[in-house]
Amino acid sequence: MYFVTDVNDKRSVRVTAPQDREMTEGWQVIGRSGLIARIRGEILRVMTERHLQPGERLPAERDLAAALEVSRPSVREAVRTLEAEGRLVVKHGQGVFVAEPATQQKLRGSLQDWEEDLSQLFAMREVIEVPAARWASQRKDPGELARIRAAYATLEGALDSDDVQNDKVQRLDALFHTRIVQAAGNSLLEQTQAVIYDLLLEGMRTTLEVEGRAAASRKEHLRILAAIESGDAEGAAEAAREHVLRARAAAERHLNAMSRQAADRTPQMTDPKS
Repeated sequence: MYFVTDVNDKRSVRVTAPQDREMTEGWQVIGRSGLIARIRGEILRVMTERHLQPGERLPAERDLAAALEVSRPSVREAVRTLEAEGRLVVKHGQGVFVAEPATQQKLRGSLQDWEEDLSQLFAMREVIEVPAARWASQRKDPGELARIRAAYATLEGALDSDDVQNDKVQRLDALFHTRIVQAAGNSLLEQTQAVIYDLLLEGMRTTLEVEGRAAASRKEHLRILAAIESGDAEGAAEAAREHVLRARAAAERHLNAMSRQAADRTPQMTDPKS
């Protein structure tokens, strides 16, 4: 980023260099409610969607502030929060870099056996997504509703594509639910969802591999969206709960099928005396 001066009015105008502009493309403008938590969540979202690896550098503070339309001190505070969590490393004079998240490492350690602990993830999804849908419906913030609709439309477009990419669908599916959580207006709920974001993606990968699940999920998403838009708080909460429970059932069926296949491929030991 650099500055040029308008010779007519003597004002300095900020100009973003092409390489800086590329780094800040795709960042979402942040609302004012729960500002630091929202900036933190947006940084985590972009890190996940772009598959940023440990050691990769984030845009400069001033560029992030411009992309998100927030102040530099707010960006600085969000970065400090992520640094304290072990997700980012700040190297003075060099920039901000991705670190292996300490919080995520702990979660992965506690959820090593994916099949046994899948229920824990979906239990957490129910805890987060059901009240989020209810509160988003009650608030009906126009800007937040627009972001939910945009996420829904983008997900639908990806599913209608002639070349459906599962990785992309997973991320867009997670983004749809993230937008609802953000619309709830509860920063603690946002932070909790951000912690399990990677696990949420893995759970969606599992459910999307079940035949017919993607089509069913589309109908469930539409029910959630319609209830939120109409201000039907209880209907939105019930639609969200039903969606999570059906996704959980699909994931369990998929994992049970995988277990049976693995058992069928295991050579049977015979008693040499028989």
